[in-house]
Amino acid sequence: MERVLGIGGYFLRARDPAALQAWYRDLLGVADDTERPWQQEAGPTVFAAFDHDTEYFGSARQATMLNFRVRDLDAMLAQLRAGGADVAPETEDEPGVGRFGWVTDPEGNRVELWQPA
Repeated sequence: MERVLGIGGYFLRARDPAALQAWYRDLLGVADDTERPWQQEAGPTVFAAFDHDTEYFGSARQATMLNFRVRDLDAMLAQLRAGGADVAPETEDEPGVGRFGWVTDPEGNRVELWQPA
């Protein structure tokens, strides 16, 4: 059986695509150059379905949630706060899995940040 090799892209609708792309580039370091796409570091990727009425994604209108692996969750959250981002005040520790934090992008999409255990 053939299998996919990994995430090839993640695409978002936006009222202001250029501004949203700049936010991800400037605050999270996700390159936006289609000639030389962002290169991820090797590591785990979770693919999971949630109940249709989950509150975990934030807004009920949000059908998917992007999760980024980070090296240092506290440093990333501080960087986002310094950049004026809407960072959730709480973090979550899951033994054996890692630490989680959340930020909401300028278009209202909740993004999860994961520091693996």
